[in-house]
Order: sequence, then structure tokens, then C-alpha cells
Amino acid sequence: MKREKNAIILVHNYQRPEIYDVADFIGDSLGLCREAQKTDADVIVFCGVNFMAETAKILNPDKKVVMPYLDAGCAMAEMINADDLVSFKRKYPEAAVVCYVNSTAEVKAVSDICCTSSNAVEVVRSLPHRQIIFVPDQNLAAYVASQVDDKEIIAWKGFCPVHHFVNRKFIDEIRRDHPDAKIVAHPESRSEVLAEADYIASTTGMLDVVRKDPAREFFIVTECGMTERLKAAVPDKKFSGLCNMCFDMKKNTLESVLRSLREEKEVVRVEGKVLRKAAVAIEKMLAITN
Repeated sequence: MKREKNAIILVHNYQRPEIYDVADFIGDSLGLCREAQKTDADVIVFCGVNFMAETAKILNPDKKVVMPYLDAGCAMAEMINADDLVSFKRKYPEAAVVCYVNSTAEVKAVSDICCTSSNAVEVVRSLPHRQIIFVPDQNLAAYVASQVDDKEIIAWKGFCPVHHFVNRKFIDEIRRDHPDAKIVAHPESRSEVLAEADYIASTTGMLDVVRKDPAREFFIVTECGMTERLKAAVPDKKFSGLCNMCFDMKKNTLESVLRSLREEKEVVRVEGKVLRKAAVAIEKMLAITN
């Protein structure tokens, strides 16, 4: 059916492992969207949450983007909207707005530049502004602030519930129960967690870490799907992780992916003006990090 429709299936690392088997590309949200840019596909089936599918549409405006469930959302992305950000910006007229890609198209459209968890520090360092409004993740903002000394980071108070609930006590328990494991934490985690981790990495970065480090055992501090992803990609090493699931990420099933491909819905739409402005913020980031 993919061949008949000239379609590709993009699958985020946090998806159910059985969906990996039908993927054309597996990875983080921005990486998937950029892979789609390299293809001549007419249809993109995005297996993830809605802000990711929006980004796929922004970067591939001439392609039809569908996802099994349009209501597969992101709690952190829903902690901010464009109107509130515009009002907040008025308090800091000299600040640049750096928008984590885990946000809606509307929020991207009223931001100066986007970033990912892996390039956030590089993006912030590249800006001439002394003040940076960082939205929407306060934990990623705190990590950036710890790496950049010459800027004031003004953080929006959003967070990812999957990562935010983990604290220092939890990490101490991991060390006790898994004494031989290297701990790899996502930068959406609290500062007290990042301070105790052996590595801080995005989901794509986690793959690089576990392949390069000679350790045989790792504990992965992110959504539980990433542990399954690593087990599939690096089967000769041992991975443990959080029993903490993003239920929106897990809405998709093989059956729903098949239905979305067959019926070419639900269709992801981004209004033209919003799409163009959001694309500018994303392209500014890509120009810095390419």
C-alpha cells in the first residue's frame, strides 16, 4: 500500500515497538521531518503526537501529512499558547524567543527561532541577545542556563510530565539497584537528575551514547518506549528504564496506522500564515546547526 500511494511512514522513538517494523524512518521528531524532505513521497503517515506532525507539514508543505489520531497531543506543548507568549514577550522587549520544537505551530510562528533538545545550547549561544525567553520547557531551559554563562534565560514554566516526576531520590535508587549501569537522562529532566546522570542526551543522542560507550548495561531516563527502541537497535547490550508511559504516544497501533494509510486521514493542516512564520523559525535553527 505504501508503494501504491507513494507514501512513507515516520515513526518516533517512543512509539510501540511493533510499529517500528513498518517504519521507513525511526527517530526524533525533527530528524523524521527532515528525512521526509529528502524523499519524493506524496503522503506522510506520522506516528507520533500532533506537534510533530505539524512540523512535518511545515517542512513539507506540498506533501499530504496524516496521522492516526489528531488528538494525540503533548502535555508540555499544551502548557503554552501563542496569545500568552505574545503577552509575555511584552515584558521583555529586548529578549529573543527560543522555542523548543515540542510546541504547536502557532507558538513557533510567534518565536524568533526554534531549537531541539540536542542543539538548544548551540542555538542560544548563537544569538546576540543577552536575554532569552525559552519556551515551553523549564527543565531544558535550566539545562541551557547551566551551559551558557553570558545570557539571562527566562523560562516558561512548562514541563514534560514523563520526565518531570523523576527526582534525585529516584536516581539514587537506580544506582543502588543497577550498580553497573550507566545512566542516560533526557535534558527534559530536572536539574537534580541531570547532575547525577552519566550522560545527558536527546533520543537520537541516546543511540549514539550506547553504541560508543563500552559499558554493557544502561538505565534510560525517558519515556519507556525509548528502552524498547534501544533494545531493538543494540540487542547485545542490556537496557532498563522508567515504567512511565506517554499515553498519547502509545495511542497508535498497527491497525490504526494501516487505517490512516488506507484512508489518508486524519489530515494535518497548518494555516498558511502560521506555516510560513513557523517555517522561518525552524529554518533559522537549521542554518545554525547544519
